Amino acid sequence: MLAVIDALKLNRPVIAGHSIAGEELSSIGSRHPERVAGLIYLEAGYPYAYYDHARGDFAIDLGELRRKLEEMEFGRLPQDPRPLVQEVLENTLPAFERDLRELQKSMVATPPPASAGAPPRPAFAPAAIIEGQRKYSDVRAPILAIYALPHAPPAAIRNNPEAVAKADARDEASTGAQAKAFEAGLPSARVVRLAHASHYVFLSNESDVLREMNAFIGSLP
Repeated sequence: MLAVIDALKLNRPVIAGHSIAGEELSSIGSRHPERVAGLIYLEAGYPYAYYDHARGDFAIDLGELRRKLEEMEFGRLPQDPRPLVQEVLENTLPAFERDLRELQKSMVATPPPASAGAPPRPAFAPAAIIEGQRKYSDVRAPILAIYALPHAPPAAIRNNPEAVAKADARDEASTGAQAKAFEAGLPSARVVRLAHASHYVFLSNESDVLREMNAFIGSLP
């Protein structure tokens, strides 16, 4: 992203990203906030973009645990390993244990899947994106975050009000909690919720997204 900004000779542009691009937005907003005028998260403010320490995230916590354990391998320990050991014991392991217990609770009512052999290995790009996830929580730039909340129900249940209500409740408990954490943890963020928009919110709610983006850009110094 920085290479593109430099190549195009852009002076503090506003950067917009969709979905997993929230990871890149938070990376530049954490490390180089002076290079951008603002960040727009289009259905992109999920744990890879803002890590809620109160809730954690299985994939991110697993990646951090793996990296810390690799640092503790023979021949790779720092000269003074005590801070690393203390960090693993006090923070990394307890966070991952919490994730595992939440996963275990969610699996109680779910029947085990039928055996279908080994799952396919993920493609390189998605695997690299997941591997690169970090605990972003200090994004220092003006932010607009637009969430589909609750998301548009799938076609299979669209005409079933009871099923839609249950899906909405689940979405409020997960995406809704993440949106609240994003809003509370990043005071510079304006968070917009568009009910029953799709994940491709710029397509399902184009006029809403354009209105919010234009208002946000117009408010920047």
